[in-house]
Amino acid sequence: MTNRKRVFWATTALFSSLLVAGTASAQSTGTEAAELDEVVVTGATGPRNIDGLAVAENVGKTRNTITQEFISTQTPGQTILQTLNLTPGLSFTNADPYGSSGGNIRLRGFDGNRVSLTFDGIPLNDTGNYATYTNQQLDPELIERASVNTGTTDVDSPTASATGGTINYVTRRPASEFGGWAQVSMGDFDYRRFMALVDTGEFGPWGTSAWFAASVQQYDKFKGLGDLGKQQYNARIYQPIGDNGDFIALSGHWNENRNNNYNGPNLRTATGFCDVAQTIVCNDQVVDDPRGWEIDFDTTYIAPTFRTGVADNDANGSNFYGLRVNPSNTGNIRGNSRFTLADGLVLTVDPSFQYVLANGGTQQAVLSETDALLRGSFAAGGVDLNGDGDTLDRVRVMTPSNTNTHRYGLNTSLIWDLNDDHRLRAAYALDWGRHRQYGQYGFVDFKDPTNPRFVDWFGGRNDVDNRVINLDGYNLQSRDRTSIASLNQFSLEYRGQFMDDALTLNLGVRAPFFERELNQHCFSRTASSTVRCTTETPLTTFINGTAIPFGDVRFASQGNTVFIAPYARTVKYDEILPNLGATYRFGEGHSVYGSYAMSLSAPRTDSLYIVRRLADGSIGNPNVVPEETQTFDIGYRYSSPTLVGTVAAFRTNYDNRIVNTYDEDLGTFVDRNVGSVELQGVEASVGWSPVEALNLYASASFLDSELQDDYVLNSSGAVAATAGKELVETPDMMFSGRASYEFNEVFSAGIQAKYTGQRWITDVNDLRDDAFTIVDIDARIDFAPMGFDGAFLQFNVTNVFDEEYYGNLGTRTSATPGQPGYSRSFANIGAPRTWMATLRVAY
Repeated sequence: MTNRKRVFWATTALFSSLLVAGTASAQSTGTEAAELDEVVVTGATGPRNIDGLAVAENVGKTRNTITQEFISTQTPGQTILQTLNLTPGLSFTNADPYGSSGGNIRLRGFDGNRVSLTFDGIPLNDTGNYATYTNQQLDPELIERASVNTGTTDVDSPTASATGGTINYVTRRPASEFGGWAQVSMGDFDYRRFMALVDTGEFGPWGTSAWFAASVQQYDKFKGLGDLGKQQYNARIYQPIGDNGDFIALSGHWNENRNNNYNGPNLRTATGFCDVAQTIVCNDQVVDDPRGWEIDFDTTYIAPTFRTGVADNDANGSNFYGLRVNPSNTGNIRGNSRFTLADGLVLTVDPSFQYVLANGGTQQAVLSETDALLRGSFAAGGVDLNGDGDTLDRVRVMTPSNTNTHRYGLNTSLIWDLNDDHRLRAAYALDWGRHRQYGQYGFVDFKDPTNPRFVDWFGGRNDVDNRVINLDGYNLQSRDRTSIASLNQFSLEYRGQFMDDALTLNLGVRAPFFERELNQHCFSRTASSTVRCTTETPLTTFINGTAIPFGDVRFASQGNTVFIAPYARTVKYDEILPNLGATYRFGEGHSVYGSYAMSLSAPRTDSLYIVRRLADGSIGNPNVVPEETQTFDIGYRYSSPTLVGTVAAFRTNYDNRIVNTYDEDLGTFVDRNVGSVELQGVEASVGWSPVEALNLYASASFLDSELQDDYVLNSSGAVAATAGKELVETPDMMFSGRASYEFNEVFSAGIQAKYTGQRWITDVNDLRDDAFTIVDIDARIDFAPMGFDGAFLQFNVTNVFDEEYYGNLGTRTSATPGQPGYSRSFANIGAPRTWMATLRVAY
C-alpha cells in the first residue's frame, strides 16, 4: 500500500471525527478551535475518510470536505474548485483543462458572487462585485483540506455576500523534518508546469518550522491562438507555543496570471433562428452558432499605414487575440494564532492583508486624434497619437479598467469553556478594503504590424511614457473612482453537550455592519453605468438655453445628455443573523443533525455607482436593498472504518433577490430586486471501502427552484413572465462517482465521472442547455517501494470521451425575439479530452 494511504489505516489513539491533524474544515482558527472535539478511540482502526473524498463530519450543518489524499490524484495545478466538483450541491464548470482561465460556480442554485470563497479564513470575493476568481487560487499541492458549506456559513464568517454557502480551503502545515520535492508536468496543448517545495523541518530552540514553494506553468489555448501563463510563490512559517496546541503561523502567497481570453459562440434563439435578421436555421442542437463550435478571437490584424497629411484609420475590429489578455497580480499575507490565556480560556487572532491588481484585458478603442476627450477644454486642435505629424487619424489605444485593492482583515475569537460540556465564543471580524478603480489610457505596440500588443497590460498605470495625455495635460481615464468597503461584525456562539454527549447544540448569532464609502471622480451619465472622465468644460444649460436642474451638467460634445458631477456618498447596511445547529449521535456511528441560518448579501459596491438624481435632489439608487435567505437543513450521517455516508434535505427562502437586467429605457444593465425564490432539494454522498485496496464514492444532488415574481424591466412597466420559472444555469440534478484501486504497492488508479443536468439559459425558461457527463481517469506509479520515498509518476486524462458541452453560460432574461428582456446569449465551450503526466522526485 502506498505511503499516502497508510495514515488512514494506521492504528491511532486520538481522533476528532477523523484525524486530529485534519479534522475541522472551519473558516478560521477560532471556528476550528471551537469545533475541535477529541474522542478516544480504542479499536485497531478508528473512523476515517474514504480516499480523501468522503469525510465523516460532526458539525450541525451540511458540510462536505476533501483532503490532500484525493486532491493529489487530480490534475496538477488545477483550481481547487474543480477538485471539489464531485461533492454534492456544487456545480463548477471550468473554462479550460488546467484551470487558469477561471470558471463558474453554482452552489444550490446560487452563483459564485453569492458564495463566500475563503483561504485560511480570509475572504477572497472581490470587494467591488463579490466575484470569485477561481484561477488565482493556491496551488493544490499545498492545500491540506477543502470544504463546502452548502447553504450556510460559520457564525464568524466575514462575508458581505454569502447567501448561498461557503467554500474554504486550508494550507498545509510545515513538516517536522527537513525535506522537499520537485516535480514537472507535461501534457496536451504544450502544457508545461514546474513546481518545487522545501520543508525546513524543525529548527532553532523553539521547534520552529517552515516551507517554501514556487510553481511556473505555461500552455496553449485549446482553441484559437494564444497561451496562458501563471507563476505562484508561497511560504509558511509555524511556531508552536508549548504542547497544548497554541501556535503562531505566518503565510504568504503571490500569484500572477497572463492569460489570452477564450471567445465563445453565440447561442440560438428560442424560435430556432441564429439571429433576428437571419433566416438561417441553426442545427438541431439547443444551442449553436453558424460560425462553428470552434469560434474564437480573430487571428489576423493589418495595422494601418499612417501618413502625414492623410486621414488614416485603424479599421480592424476589437477581437484580435493578441489584444485579448487577462492580466492579474494577487497576493496576501495571512496570520493565524492561538493562545491559551487561562485554563479553559483561549484567544485566537487571524490578521491578514490582500493585494489585487487586475483587469479584464479586453478594453480598447479607436480614438480620433481630435476627439473631445483629447481636446479637453480646447475648442479646436488635437493630439498626434501616432507621431505621423498630423491630427487627422483614428488610432487604436488601450482603455483599461484596472482594479487595485488593498484589503485588511482580522478574525479573532475568545473561547471560554464553562465546563466540559458548555462553551461560549465571542468573535469579531473586520474586513476593510480600499478598492481603487481607474483606467489610464495606454498605447498599442505595432513593432510587428500583424501581431500588435499593448505596451503594458495595465495601460498607463506603470509608465508615464505610456499614457495618453490630452491638451490640458490630463491622462485620459476610462473610469476613476475610489471605494472603501468595510465590514465590522460581532458574533456570539454557545455550544452545549447533553445526554452524555449524544446531543450537541450550537446557538449563534452574528451582527454584520456594512459601510460602502463611494467616491466617483468622473462625471456619471444619469441612471447608467457610463461615465465620462474629461477636462472638457461642463455646461449648466440645455441646448435650448434652459437650466439643467439640481446642478447637473452636459458637455457640448455630448448633446443634451445629462451627467451628474463627481460626488461622494456613503451607504450602510446591517442585520442580525441567527445561526443554529444540533447534532444527535446514536448507535454505533449514526447521527442526525439540523440547522437554521439567516444570511445577507449587501448590494455590490460596483452597482452602487449606477446612480440617478432623485426627486429631492439627492444622488442614489434606492431600488436595491440587501438580499436575505433563510435556510433549513436536516440530515443523517453514518460513519464506520469502511463506510462514510450522509443524506441531507434542505429548503431556502430567498428574498429581495438582486438581478442585473437590461433596462430598455436606459439602454444599460442595472441591478434591481426582483422578488423571492424558493429552493428545496436533497443531497447525498457515500464512500465505501469494501477491501483495503478499493475505495468507492458516489454523490447525488436534486434541486427544485421556483421564482415567485415576474421581473419588472423598466419604468414603462415591461414585464418578463418569470413567476413560476426555475433559476438559470442551475442543474436540476447532478450525479458523481469515483472508484480507486491500489493494485499493489507500486501501481494505483482511479476513474471518476460527473453528470450535470439540464440548465436554463434564460430567466423565462424559453431556452436551456443539454445535460452532459465528464469522465476523468488517473493513475500513479509509486517509486517508494524501490527506495525512492516521495517519488512517483502520475498520469491524468480529463474528459476521456471528449464530450462536447458548454461550460459557462451567458444567461439572459429571454431568448425569444420581440419578448421583453430579449437579447442574444453566448457560452464558453468546455475543454476537450486532455492528458498530462507528472514526475515528482523527493529528498
